[in-house]
Amino acid sequence: MGKLSSVLAEAGLPDFRSIVADSDLDGLCAAAVLKAANPEAVVHFAHAALIRSGSVDHLIDQHTAMVDLPFHPDCGWYLDHHQTNRPNEAEEAAFIARGGTCHWEATPSAARLAYDVLKPYIDLSHLEEIMPVVDALDSGQITREEFLEDGPILQLARSLSMRETEHMQLLLSMLSKGVRLADILADERIQPHVNRAKEERTAAQHVVESSTTIIDRLAVCRMDEKGVRSNGYLVTAWAGDRADACCIIHGYADGSIDTPDRPALSASFYANSFLPEGQGRFDLSRMATALDPTGGGHANACGCRVQEPGLDSNLEHWLDMWAKRSETLAIR
Repeated sequence: MGKLSSVLAEAGLPDFRSIVADSDLDGLCAAAVLKAANPEAVVHFAHAALIRSGSVDHLIDQHTAMVDLPFHPDCGWYLDHHQTNRPNEAEEAAFIARGGTCHWEATPSAARLAYDVLKPYIDLSHLEEIMPVVDALDSGQITREEFLEDGPILQLARSLSMRETEHMQLLLSMLSKGVRLADILADERIQPHVNRAKEERTAAQHVVESSTTIIDRLAVCRMDEKGVRSNGYLVTAWAGDRADACCIIHGYADGSIDTPDRPALSASFYANSFLPEGQGRFDLSRMATALDPTGGGHANACGCRVQEPGLDSNLEHWLDMWAKRSETLAIR
């Protein structure tokens, strides 16, 4: 056992040999925190649909730390902050009785949770610069001005993709080993991916402008079949004060959750965080779980896969829920 592992064991924190993390900036930074504690841990990136479908069950056992993803009872250490991922009391009790360790907190990001848990035991000072931006991005606290400015960390966040595993693993290695953000951004191996992210944002902006319809203050953006992706910030920045939330359709009708280059049809729902008190008005996760039992996320940012009989039917259902939002989506 290495020195860091000994420190963690003395602190009562679990031993882990592998890490399964979400593939966005939050998941990457959370994985970097954990890998800083155990540099020998192997990291696998995934996303919620892969966990819920059982596609990566073979990667998860009692020596696995899972972070920023749905709860899996076979892991050894679970860390997360999504409201729909939280295990219920019976699940958590059974998990702990089996020897598992559960850290679930309503922190701004999963990376913040991992950071807070491990900071007393290891040096994480090199992550102090990026952590506030990770928190703000994941909790919807980025201002419209900051988003439109499109700073380097936002560009770096958009460069992450499960299609670019070498890029993900390189960033993970650098962040876990204490490389400063400025040096990461200046690295010639990282710059092409950041430049790609800039170009993809321009392409996504064109799709937003041409393929978004505002229906009863819900901005519905059809990115399906177009080969581009975006989170809610781009759509709500475009919609301005005309929309309280947005629904973005991604993927392909003939896609699959197992093919990152051609993903299955999915929908993402985001509150318009650029509006005054734009968050906390509606529980959009009820839309994400209405048709897909594996959907979920936060009340203000969540998603699901499109279900049979198809997209048109799903959209009709979501729009009906939205039309009745004072009854179906109100946060009580």
